[in-house]
Amino acid sequence: MQHQYSAGLHKLLTLKTDTTDKLTDPEGFRMLTQTILRTYGLVEVGYSCHVFDNGSFTAAVCLMESHICIHTWPEFSQLTLDVYLCNYMADNSDKVRTVAKTYTDYFGGVIINDTEIHR
Repeated sequence: MQHQYSAGLHKLLTLKTDTTDKLTDPEGFRMLTQTILRTYGLVEVGYSCHVFDNGSFTAAVCLMESHICIHTWPEFSQLTLDVYLCNYMADNSDKVRTVAKTYTDYFGGVIINDTEIHR
């Protein structure tokens, strides 16, 4: 019997946090992301960030393995996070969950919504 290929796990989170200073700190997010990439052997191929007038930011990290994206709303004490890693060479599902937990812990986030899409 042939094993069915799964393209990877795509995790979408909405978090609420009392640590709103991190919701206006794109450099802190960038430094944490670089640590995550080194720790898990992920390869960045592009990065883009935009800071809005109120200090909130949106950032996208394009990876050889797929992407990590964030959008922050300090005025609502919330953020959304998107982590997707492809399974080209191995099943990265556990890595996706661990990376998402690292961000959740960093932001002191309480999970409002946690969606996993198996691609």
